[in-house]
Formats: sequence, structure tokens, C-alpha cells
Amino acid sequence: MSTFVKLDNLRKQYSPPDGPYAVGPHEGVNLEILGGEIFSLLGPNGAGKTTIISMMSGLLTPTGGDVTIGGFSITKQPLDVKKQIGVVPQDLALYPNLSARQNLNLFGTLYGLSGKNLSKRTDEVLEFIDLKDRAKDKISEYSGGMKRRVNIGVGLMHRPKMLFLDEPTVAIDPQSRRNILDTVKELNRQGMTVLYTTHYMEEAQELSNRIGIIDHGQIIALGSLAELVKGVGEFDIIRLTLPEPPQTVIDRLAAIPEIERAETSDGEVRLIARNGRQKLPEAIRIINEAGVALHGVEIQEPNLEAVFLQLTGRALRD
Repeated sequence: MSTFVKLDNLRKQYSPPDGPYAVGPHEGVNLEILGGEIFSLLGPNGAGKTTIISMMSGLLTPTGGDVTIGGFSITKQPLDVKKQIGVVPQDLALYPNLSARQNLNLFGTLYGLSGKNLSKRTDEVLEFIDLKDRAKDKISEYSGGMKRRVNIGVGLMHRPKMLFLDEPTVAIDPQSRRNILDTVKELNRQGMTVLYTTHYMEEAQELSNRIGIIDHGQIIALGSLAELVKGVGEFDIIRLTLPEPPQTVIDRLAAIPEIERAETSDGEVRLIARNGRQKLPEAIRIINEAGVALHGVEIQEPNLEAVFLQLTGRALRD
């Protein structure tokens, strides 16, 4: 596969009232996405994912650097870039009082389609997202998963070569989520290049050819899942269900040899550890000595979440 997307020293400087900050604050963000791959971009909230996608799609003007997609520069040839890409935002970009067919027709018209070509493409997209039988129903009558599928359909109307999917499975039921993941796989099988962001590690693991992890506006890790796991070493995650554990207990857990870090959120303590199974008895002893109720224990062997926690010090949802 050859390079289809190139970010070259891409930067965005902000100057809000509480002080300046930047995406790509030093040398800028440099990244290549190969044609025909599913590339997942992961990062904690505020890491810069949305800013990067907004610059790639022409919604934000870079402070410095450039993005090239399909051989076209976003700073010099923005209209040519936009013809190459379909953008599916996290927030639904649909008109609730219009039907699915009307929404697709409207956006298809904005993309320059008309007449028989518009009607044919709308039928094709409705068939692909499996909503032809509900095409005349208003969006307001759809389930969350159905709305997400129409949202994807809008991004496909002009037959883009690349699709940007920003958390497309947020707040939907498991069956709808599976439908969308299968849709992404089928698009990729047909040759579509996909940029995917998600808060669900298992989605990135299932879908991605390669994964980039961003933190504080910089790409800090890049590669396949196997490469990322190998790159940070053999870390396990020990999950301890502890409602409101005292800080002294967390500090003692973090001080256990070969425990790299202790993280807390939502009634859970996560220990990033080498040889997690060997360290678990000592962790339980510390908890028992403190008189803290332990409601659950789980050990996860090295996976994407362990990589992410090790590199960023935060869970993906933090």
C-alpha cells in the first residue's frame, strides 16, 4: 500500500484567555496513512484528535504545516481534498424532521449530484446501510443506531476514497454497534481508506491495521497492535474494584516493585504491572491490611489498553 494521507509538521496554535496551547507544539504532527488501511487515532480527551481531524478535513486552518490527501494539499487545493473524503462527525449532522431519503438527497445535492444520478446513489446508500425499508420515515423516529447509519450514509453519498469516522458508535446498543463495525469492515474491503476514532479499545483492536496514540498534541506511538504491545514491554493491568480507596492505599499499591503506575477512576484502581499475577497477592495484602473492601479483581494481559495507560498515564475516557 502507498501513502494516501500525509501530515507534514501540522500545527494549530490557540490563544484562549487562560493561556496559549497548541496541537503539534514543537516540530508539528507528522503522520502517514496508507491507502486502503483502517487507521485508528486514539487519545485522551483534549489530546488533539478533533483538532487534527478538523484540519485534515478543512474545517480548521493550520497555523503551520500541511495535509496532503490523495495528492492534494488542504492549504492549496481544499476543494480537491474535500472531494476525496467523507466526514462522519460524532454529533449527528442530520435534519430530524426529514426522512432518511430526504437527508441523503439533500446532502447529495450539496455534493453536486442531481437527477437520476442523485436518485440512484441515494438508493445505493440506503441499500448499503440497510435502511431501504425505513427510507420514508423521519429521522426523529429512528433509534440511535439507525441515526448513526444514516450519518455514515451522508458521508458516502459522493463516493469518497477516504472516510473519517469520529466515534461512530457512541451511545448506541450492542447490535447497532456491531452493524456499524461490520459496515466499516465492508467499506474497507471495497478499498476505502478509513480514519477512525473511538473511546472503545476493543473496536480499535478489531478494526485497525495500524493505530496512532496522541497525547498533548503529539503522536507518541504508532504501529500495529502487535508492534505497540511489543514496544512498551509486557505489561498487565490489574483491575481492583475498590469504592473510594484512601490515597494511602493507592500510594502503597503504586510502590510495589514492578508496578509502573496506579490509576483510579469510577470506583476502580488499575495497576500497570510487570508479572501482574505475581504482584496480585501483595496488592490484596495491602488492601486487607487497610481494612478496605475489595469487590472484584481482574487481570488483563498485555493489550491496547495496557499500552495506552502506560504511554499516557490515563484511561481513554479520562
